[in-house]
Amino acid sequence: MSLVVGTIIGTGIFLKTAIMSQNVGTPGLVLAAWVAAGVLSLAGALTYAELGVLLPKAGGEYVYLRTAYGDAPAFFYGWMRFVVGSAGSIASLAAGFAIFFTSLFGLSTPWTTQEVRLFGQTLPWHFGPAQIVAIFIILLFSAINCVGVRFGGRVQSLLTVAKVLGISVIVVGVFLFAPGVAWEGLPAAMRTPNLTMLQAFGAAMLAALWAYDGWNNMPMAAGEVQNPHRNVPIALIGGMIVILIIYCTTNLAYFYALPITEIAGSSAASPVATRAVQTFLGPVGTKFVTVAILISICGALNGSILTGARVPFAMARDGLFFAKIGNLSAGAHVPVWSLVIQAVWACILAILGTFDQLTNYVIFASWIFYGMTTTAVFVLRRKMPGAERPYRTLGYPVMPVVFVLVAVWLIINTLQTNPVEAAAGLLLIALGLPLYLYYRRSAKAADAFGGQR
Repeated sequence: MSLVVGTIIGTGIFLKTAIMSQNVGTPGLVLAAWVAAGVLSLAGALTYAELGVLLPKAGGEYVYLRTAYGDAPAFFYGWMRFVVGSAGSIASLAAGFAIFFTSLFGLSTPWTTQEVRLFGQTLPWHFGPAQIVAIFIILLFSAINCVGVRFGGRVQSLLTVAKVLGISVIVVGVFLFAPGVAWEGLPAAMRTPNLTMLQAFGAAMLAALWAYDGWNNMPMAAGEVQNPHRNVPIALIGGMIVILIIYCTTNLAYFYALPITEIAGSSAASPVATRAVQTFLGPVGTKFVTVAILISICGALNGSILTGARVPFAMARDGLFFAKIGNLSAGAHVPVWSLVIQAVWACILAILGTFDQLTNYVIFASWIFYGMTTTAVFVLRRKMPGAERPYRTLGYPVMPVVFVLVAVWLIINTLQTNPVEAAAGLLLIALGLPLYLYYRRSAKAADAFGGQR
């Protein structure tokens, strides 16, 4: 549960309420988007719990897709996790950490700023202290996880407790000591332009889904979990319920303490959580919230690094990725090569992209495969009818069907509202095709000569 909660709570709960307010324009719709995204993620977790119990191996979704559909979908999922999902999440979290760290110590000014044309749009690119901090924090937690999964797990538990305590202080303090404000709508001038209400709600859900992202990570390390038939579903379902409660109460606290115009006008330099705490702690609240956010990000970063490296490791073991990545270290028995390569690519992404660019393209690419993985529960019930299933998906088949349908809608909506990030995600996934064809030819050659994959 600490891995589920600790990996999910990162930057989103502190940063995404502002853009969601700009999208939908009222506190009620913002809260509805948080609830909808949480219920959707819980529906996914309910399904993933059955898959995790059925196939408790390192690799998570990669294992489920390979068992249900074969090598091709599994490879492209694993490739997506490598180049977009895991590394992109790590880079996003590191970029968020750098924003707050450099702000705390007055190092926010970049050394150089450039404008880049991509897919017909002009995008900003910066390099400076923030990128250096992001690289450092990625390398630090990657090194921690090279020590061993038990050590990484203990660090995860400690950071999870610390971040939940920090958020609890924010929520309780607001309700006890802040004066409170009336709820009102956002002026049209501050709203995101040219979106229908349905598109706006979808964009708000996409932002909230970044805050919930990570619920799928724990099964990636299921091969290293004791008694997975019992612990995987408890961790997934229990963790998601805890997250849903924390997120809803935290956003209620924001809207209790601040008018929606101030929430919508907040930024990474002055996040909504900081402004809410300032209503009862004054200037001291700024540093308190910054430290709480930094601890929160560290927990999510550690959990993402721990779990993400298990996907390319599982691919390499199946002969679908570089063989060296499938090796375990002699002492700690962790996939060190996978951790190292994941860290290097995450550092490159942290240099190239901004926080919002990275989060949008990660969520879009990930939800393509979340929907596909959820359909595996139907396929595996047909392919493996006699397999032991100590846990079966609650609400089957309604929950998985609803999850898949909403996932399809979110993908289409993102193509309309965030075309640059969506195109970048699709392009990076497509770049895996030559590598897949190479490994397929190598596997066929090995089989023809009686070799082993």
